[in-house]
Amino acid sequence: MGKLKVAKNESRKDIIVKAGADLFREKGFGAASMRDLAENIGIEAASLYNHIRSKNEILESICFAVANRFNTYFDEVETGGGTALEKVQTILRFHIQQMIENHEEVIVSDREWKHLDEPYLSNFHNQRRNYRKRFTTLIEDGIKKGEIKTIDAPTAIITMLHAVSGIESWHRSTSKISAKELEDNMVIILIDGLRK
Repeated sequence: MGKLKVAKNESRKDIIVKAGADLFREKGFGAASMRDLAENIGIEAASLYNHIRSKNEILESICFAVANRFNTYFDEVETGGGTALEKVQTILRFHIQQMIENHEEVIVSDREWKHLDEPYLSNFHNQRRNYRKRFTTLIEDGIKKGEIKTIDAPTAIITMLHAVSGIESWHRSTSKISAKELEDNMVIILIDGLRK
């Protein structure tokens, strides 16, 4: 076992959190151990505690980094110009891109957040609920303005988010279309269902 090697633009904690996301996605948070994580990184388990207090801290870092990224982007789109449908499409593309580029972290934050300790658990749960409400409101505004067909907005959100979650199977596929083709195809299929 050696020392933790760090690139110029990242910290030791960044490396541990990224490796933790890979491990939690592969094994699940409950089954993963700090010993597993140390082995994956190539250091002694005791050395991990010099940089991070527990695997719960790793999960907190993953979940809240993802939540902050999504909320910040939503804020930018919401305050920018364009129709409701254009905003929904822009946010959907962001979701797809995140699942393509940062799928380990996004999957872990989506599936393992229930293992967070309080007060992080309640905070993250509220952020998830509020994000879906904001997304739903955006679609409802589009319906009121006649930009989006009359549909049940919460059902549309569930459908879109579950479809994006399914990108995990694209990552595992041995014969797959490019990331750009995947994004464009998903947007056509999902947005055309909203278009009036």
